[in-house]
Amino acid sequence: MKIPIKKLKALILYFCTYTDTKFLGKVKLMKLFYFADFMHLKKYGAPITFDTYVNLEHGPIPSAIKNLVDTASDDIDNSVLADIISIEKPEGTEMCRIVGLRGFSDSDTKIFSKAELDTLKKVCIRFADKNTKFIEEASHSESPWLKTNFLDTIPYSLALEDSDCQTSEEELRLLEDMICRR
Repeated sequence: MKIPIKKLKALILYFCTYTDTKFLGKVKLMKLFYFADFMHLKKYGAPITFDTYVNLEHGPIPSAIKNLVDTASDDIDNSVLADIISIEKPEGTEMCRIVGLRGFSDSDTKIFSKAELDTLKKVCIRFADKNTKFIEEASHSESPWLKTNFLDTIPYSLALEDSDCQTSEEELRLLEDMICRR
């Protein structure tokens, strides 16, 4: 995984703090990561997590992050996320609600750039009180989802095809070259 665990934990805590946890299940969390990465990429030329995204039934998902959250859901005691989240399974649903064990703090803020914090704020403003279906449908209207097939890896370069992309083709080509060398 390309994102340091400390930063990943801070991202999850940010989403737990600034979205309505009533709606914050695993699927919505994956979409929040998607929008944070691709919104940041479209404006600043690089994602926040650098995770590999895959086209799955409910939309684009960050594969390494999904695996860590799945481990937390299946066996929280042996998860690297055990110190920051708990997983609740509301009766009568299949939802795995993500609940932060503490709020996003000033020390967490220092992990991010001003641009990253601005992006996270915009993502949370857009989706804070929205349910999973809403954010899932929003992700399905973007080129990275539309231009790939089920189980395909989603190249960051597909963000160029969205009308809100401010990053140049050259910048994205350099980014993908950098990612491939890692």
